[in-house]
Amino acid sequence: MSEHSAFRGIIDFFDNIGVFDVVLPFLLVFTIVFALLEKTKVFGLEKIDGKEYTKKNLNSAAAFVVSFLVVASSELVEVITEVSSKFVVLLFLIVLFLLLVGSFFKEESHGVFLEGGWKTTFMGLVFVVLIFIFLDALDLLQPTFEFLKGTTRGELVGSVLLILLIVAFIFYVTKENRSGQSEKKL
Repeated sequence: MSEHSAFRGIIDFFDNIGVFDVVLPFLLVFTIVFALLEKTKVFGLEKIDGKEYTKKNLNSAAAFVVSFLVVASSELVEVITEVSSKFVVLLFLIVLFLLLVGSFFKEESHGVFLEGGWKTTFMGLVFVVLIFIFLDALDLLQPTFEFLKGTTRGELVGSVLLILLIVAFIFYVTKENRSGQSEKKL
C-alpha cells in the first residue's frame, strides 16, 4: 500500500472529475481560437464612441462553440493532450539548450539570444520537430517509416538517398559562379 501526498490526491481528484480531459482542453482551444479571431478580425469591427473595437461577443461565441465541438471528440482531446505534453518537453529542451549556449557567452544586460543564421536554423529545426510531433500524435509517422523502409534491406531509402546525392552533385557542378569574379576563358 503506497502512501500518497495530499497534492497527489488533489491531482487524482481533478483527473476523476475530468479537469484534464474536458476543462483544460476546452480552455486551451477557447483561448487560442478567441485570440486568433481577435487578431484576424474575421467578424469585423464595430464603432463605439468613435473608436473601433473587435466584435468580442461574436468572437467569444464562435470560440465557445469550437471549443465544445473539440472537447466532444475524444480523439481530438487525445491529440491535443499528446501534442501539448510533447511541446512542453520540446520547450524545456529549448530552454536547456539556451542555458548551455549562454554558459559560453559573457554576461550582458540583454541576455543571450541566437542571431543571424543560427536563429533561422534553430527556428527551422524547432518547426520540423513540431511537425513530427503532430504527425506522431495523428499516428502518421509509423506508416510513413514503414513505407520508407520498403523491404527489410531498405532499398527504397537507399535509392532515394542516391538520387538526392546525384541531384546535389549535378547542382554543384552546374551552378554559376556568383562570386563576381570573371571566369578565365580558354
